[in-house]
This record gives sequence, structure tokens and C-alpha cells, in this order.
Amino acid sequence: MFVLSKLMSAITQPVFWLAVWWGVALLMLGSRKRAAVLMLWGGMVVLGLLGFKAVPDLLLRPLENRYLTPAKEAVAQHVGVIVLGGAIDHPDVYQTHGQVPLGDAAERMSVPVGLIRQHRLQLVFSGGEGRLWATGVTEAALAKVFYEEQGADMTRVTLEGGSRTTRENARQVAALLGERCQQPWLLVTSAWHMPRAMAEFEAVGCKVTAYPVDFRTGVATDWTEYSMAHSLLRWQTALHEWLGLWVYRVTRSSSK
Repeated sequence: MFVLSKLMSAITQPVFWLAVWWGVALLMLGSRKRAAVLMLWGGMVVLGLLGFKAVPDLLLRPLENRYLTPAKEAVAQHVGVIVLGGAIDHPDVYQTHGQVPLGDAAERMSVPVGLIRQHRLQLVFSGGEGRLWATGVTEAALAKVFYEEQGADMTRVTLEGGSRTTRENARQVAALLGERCQQPWLLVTSAWHMPRAMAEFEAVGCKVTAYPVDFRTGVATDWTEYSMAHSLLRWQTALHEWLGLWVYRVTRSSSK
């Protein structure tokens, strides 16, 4: 599953398929020049259209809107927060500069700090080495540094650094908590990732309530919003998550 998830990260990038398309077109230049030129221009047109953020947002929005953020009163009825990794960038930055590098999903790390302070909740962080070529530094190790720097009560923090995928997050946390997983816990991860995460934690028998963070979309996205760099990242996120939902559902059913 881990290797498959890394493969999904590659094949869900639109530029990957455009590169394949252009490569085929270049191979055809010698024998079918007219068709090859049309393919090259067609790829350019598609690349230009991919910059409109409204289209990938249409794919992200139903994922992000599936679960509502719990009210403050409901939060207080839980024993703790389970936080999934995925917000910390490459550990080289920490090793070089001594600062924990938070990426686009920084809310996965920052929001739980406020929750455990306001409601005196327990916190379980789950995140290991999510790279094919291991660096030797887990997300859990950097999460420990981050929470200490934020002044969190570390007696309330539990770190799990062995999981590399969402499915492993659920299984490792369930094993770590044991019967305590039957108590009400908040599950914190990116809103677009929440449907897959909830399905996996419910499959292992944990009693979790979704607390989505790191939203990428609002009510609507204007068609004047154009950014090639940001849009391509949203395309990859949306395609990866929808494909991941399908793969996890199939593999979950086949393992029963």
C-alpha cells in the first residue's frame, strides 16, 4: 500500500500525463509529422486550461464539505485529538536551520495546540517516514519539537512514528490506544483528506469525530482565478484523493 500511494502521487499529476503525451508526439515527428504537431499544440492548450482554479476546486469541494467542523460545546465532550501527519516538509530544513518546516497543511499542527489548551484534551500525533527514500527523521520526531516550542503540555501528548500511510495511521493509533480508542476522539486532518481518514479509523473500530482543517475551497471559485502553479497542485490533490478513496475502498472490502 505504501509503494502504491507513492505511485499514485506521480500518476495524479497532470503534468506527468502531458509529458507522456508530448513524448509520444515527439516520437511521431519523423513518421506522422502533422498528427505530432497537432498533439504538441493540443497539449499546450490543455496546459493553459489547467491553470483555471475553478475546475480542480469543483473536485475538492465535495470532499471538503462532507464533514462539518464540530461546535465548541461538542469539542469539550471528547477525550482527545488524533492528529495525522502530512503538514511537515522535508527535515533537511530542521537539520540545517533548527526550525520545524510547516507546509501548506500547517493547520494540522497549529489548530490542535489551541484545542488541547482550551479543553485540556489529550493529543495523539501519528506520522512516520512518508518518503520512499528515508531520511531517518520521522514526522513524529519533528512534531515533538514543534509542540514543545509551542508550550504544549507534553504529558498530554503521545507520538506514533511508525505509520507511512492513512491506513497505517489508523491501525497504528488503534493498536496504541487499545480500548481507549472506543472513547470519543476528534480526528484532525485536512478537509479534503478527511473522508478517506474517517473511513479508515472507523474500519479499525475507533470512535472518531471529524475536525477538518486546512480548507482549500470556499463557497465558489471565480473563473477569473488563474494560477498555473497553485492550480496544478490542486489538480494533483483532488485526483490523488479521489483515486485514493476508490483504492482504499476496494482494498478494504477485499481484506474482509
